[in-house]
Amino acid sequence: MALADGPLAAALRDVRFAWRGRAPFALAVNSLDIARGERMLLVGPSGGGKSTLLSLLCGVLTPGSGSVTVLGTDIGRLPGAARDRFRAEHLGVVFQMFNLLPYASVLDNVLLPLRFAPERRARAARAGVRAEGTRLLRSLGLEEQLHDGARASSLSVGQQQRVAAARALIGAPEIIVADEPTSALDRDRQTAFLHLLFGEAARAGTTVIMVSHDASLAPQFDRIIHLADVATISRGSP
Repeated sequence: MALADGPLAAALRDVRFAWRGRAPFALAVNSLDIARGERMLLVGPSGGGKSTLLSLLCGVLTPGSGSVTVLGTDIGRLPGAARDRFRAEHLGVVFQMFNLLPYASVLDNVLLPLRFAPERRARAARAGVRAEGTRLLRSLGLEEQLHDGARASSLSVGQQQRVAAARALIGAPEIIVADEPTSALDRDRQTAFLHLLFGEAARAGTTVIMVSHDASLAPQFDRIIHLADVATISRGSP
């Protein structure tokens, strides 16, 4: 599926990827374009390959063939360390389980990506790094008394989710990638969280790519893509 006009945040062409071993799994994507500034939702059943596709977009996985171009760079052609640096600079990732450092403070968790991304750190530093982290936490509705002193392990699921979103947004990366970030929330909290996330993304001109098994979230996005419409999944031995 391709968009006809406008600059692209990401483009996949003739991508083939396979997991080997005891449970073989293969994913094929002939064409997928994601526009810059777009809010795109990718839906499909749990265990259906959505996270694999996200990992290819992030450069965590590389295709066996084809190209994954992100912001004009074919990331599959980059060496591993260069892919890691590219991801740190240009993509903010919200993991399904949040992946916070449990004994670090809330603010230190938010600022963590800046250690590996000098361009993002420079952007955050225009307002003051700690001040920008605090602003993001406040904009995402986290109580101020938790910003600096509380450990991440002491937070509720909803609070951890907001910290994970602030960590992804810090330093205004061009793309936010979110893997089922609302799966543990009720409907009202899902809506509120997405409203806050989209507000911050719009402020920075950030593309949002999110995967979910919940198609009812679609009205809040610019475009919904069903995985089965863009990808072919096969399981078992060839």
